[in-house]
Amino acid sequence: MAPKATVIAIVNQKGGTGKTTTCENLGVGLAMEGKKVLLVDADPQASLTISMGWPRPDELDTTLSTLMDKVLEDKPIQLGEGILHHTEGVDLIPSSIELAGMEVGLVNVMSREKVLKQVLESSKRSYDFILLDCTPSLGMLTINSLAAADSALIPVQAQYLPAKGLEQLLQTISKVRRQINPRLRIEGILMTMTDSRTNFGKEIDNLIRQVYGSKIKVFVHGIPRSVRAAETSAEGKSIFVHDPKGKVADAYRALTKEVVHSAEKRRKYQLDQLR
Repeated sequence: MAPKATVIAIVNQKGGTGKTTTCENLGVGLAMEGKKVLLVDADPQASLTISMGWPRPDELDTTLSTLMDKVLEDKPIQLGEGILHHTEGVDLIPSSIELAGMEVGLVNVMSREKVLKQVLESSKRSYDFILLDCTPSLGMLTINSLAAADSALIPVQAQYLPAKGLEQLLQTISKVRRQINPRLRIEGILMTMTDSRTNFGKEIDNLIRQVYGSKIKVFVHGIPRSVRAAETSAEGKSIFVHDPKGKVADAYRALTKEVVHSAEKRRKYQLDQLR
């Protein structure tokens, strides 16, 4: 039996922390390592869909909202249904504004936290990694993403002290672990938009590593602030095509290697448990 995909939710209820950029570039980085990768845009703003080259998501025939509707209506989802193929070797389940209506509708549904998990069930054997780009809130769509995930990767902007928001997110993750998804772990905190040239940037980085590093993995390499990285979202290309020799591409390569290493370690442990 083929092992199932590792599902990683890229999550932070604060906007502007680099979730979408991380989802896209980590996804493409994993594909460059020979992994089969599915990206899922779980945000009604559809930033991931747009930044991957589908600028009019509301015109797409099938989006995540369509597939979640099918689950709610007990209709089967065909293998590969609604999946778009990107030239850099990753697949995408796109989003559209319809997903905002879906979030409201989920409130009265039985097993409402597990609808996204059911959508992904048919894809899990076709991929090595499924990355979920979460909405910047702790609403029902984010809870669905955490319920479907094996782990949560938390991008944190290094420009200010995000401790309060981070505490709230960590509480939500542990609540989901207790009540809905006992296998959910924290993949790690990823420092984004770092600036090691300033004392303030270094202080924030050190502070987060001190406060959280003993309990939670903080990725060794943060993602540096870069104008070139910001430009990629308008082009439908990853940083590896846009600026392959730049510091941001290097940082995402390093992150990719850490994520692959962690997934392989976990898979080996699971196989050992089965023996």
